[in-house]
Amino acid sequence: MKKIVLAGLAIAMAATAFTGCQKKNGTSASNGNVKLELYYYKQENQEGLKKIVKAFEKANPGVTIDMLIIPNDADSAISARAAQGALPDILQMQSYSRVKEYASKGFLADLSNEEAMDKVLPSSLPAVSYNGKQYAVPMDYAGIGIIYNKDIFEKYGLQAPTTYRELEKVCRTLTDNNIVPFAALLKENWSVGHFITMIHTALLKEKNISSDKFIADMAAKKSSYGVVDTNKLFSILDFYKANMNSNAAEMDGGEQQQSFAKGEAAMMVQGLWAYVDAKKLNPNLNAGFIPFPVYNDAKENTFYSDVDSTFGVSSQSSAEKQAVAIKFVNWLTSAEGQKLWMDEYKLIPPFKGVDVSAFGGPYVDLMKSVEAKGSMPWAFSQYPSDVFEKACKEGAQQYMCKRTTSEKVISEIDAKWAASVNK
Repeated sequence: MKKIVLAGLAIAMAATAFTGCQKKNGTSASNGNVKLELYYYKQENQEGLKKIVKAFEKANPGVTIDMLIIPNDADSAISARAAQGALPDILQMQSYSRVKEYASKGFLADLSNEEAMDKVLPSSLPAVSYNGKQYAVPMDYAGIGIIYNKDIFEKYGLQAPTTYRELEKVCRTLTDNNIVPFAALLKENWSVGHFITMIHTALLKEKNISSDKFIADMAAKKSSYGVVDTNKLFSILDFYKANMNSNAAEMDGGEQQQSFAKGEAAMMVQGLWAYVDAKKLNPNLNAGFIPFPVYNDAKENTFYSDVDSTFGVSSQSSAEKQAVAIKFVNWLTSAEGQKLWMDEYKLIPPFKGVDVSAFGGPYVDLMKSVEAKGSMPWAFSQYPSDVFEKACKEGAQQYMCKRTTSEKVISEIDAKWAASVNK
């Protein structure tokens, strides 16, 4: 059986366990068998990843892959393991900043010349690059926006909103008919972390500031998170909270999906990973996918979409284990690996020639919109880890639960960013 290690273990206990792992990683496997450890943070479809791992094991007798999940504050746990020289052999990482951070610290093997990289779309390579080399394989192109119930919209004569004003009208109609506009998720902070950074990135447009320039200016201490219209930023957060379930602060990801799947709520702001689980709860779910409309000019509203997760190989593993781990990431890009990834995960791999038409509705909506209007990059993936984890995610959650002010959220993000520059 695979070992699923849940977050919440005491750091002291974890450090002791990691010392043992160090010995394991530094010792060649005996009897021709190789045992690897795969760390992953995406908890949305654990069963799908298990099936993918089992398929690789079946195709490679003698290889066993144990699975480790750390869904929250993984950076601290992985840093502790790195200090012990005991990183997992295969690492699932967020794109951009996490890949660059680990590559800059020497944690990752260079995959630039591996066959997997020949299959990656050129536009996705920046998400896994550092100093001109590639240190991970991008595994899914995803978008965050509004997943909406088409049947509910049709029942009340509603069209998918293309502007903020239209979204306000839709929410009023739904509320008047005792339908919750947005399925909530405030018990956990990661989703509202995505939300605040999505709205912030959109608002940079009206200041004629690109995401790259904003991030560079923050790194140079020449800007502030408050460079956008913060009144508009936090008024949209207020609007979002006001149109959630009444017990929003008590709802986690599973409860959000249940609320949406059973028709209690007509929309949820999420990525397509959440649609997959909602569809399991309600196989008859008829859904569409649209950008969250920040502006009243429809053409300005685009999806928040980019490469999401990636897989890299630990440079701390033995040569034998690195070779097998690299074989695994190459296999993920094979025809068999791609099919399993799409069938089991229902995610879009950013590889040449991928066809998403069989996925239907929301997936087609995403790709059509991106092709027609472009998209916003996932700026949060380029923020310093502490900024997103400790300031954006926590700040947005605390603000929406009325435990802090907008001014304090901005100042905390600025402070964390400045501190990261000084490291």
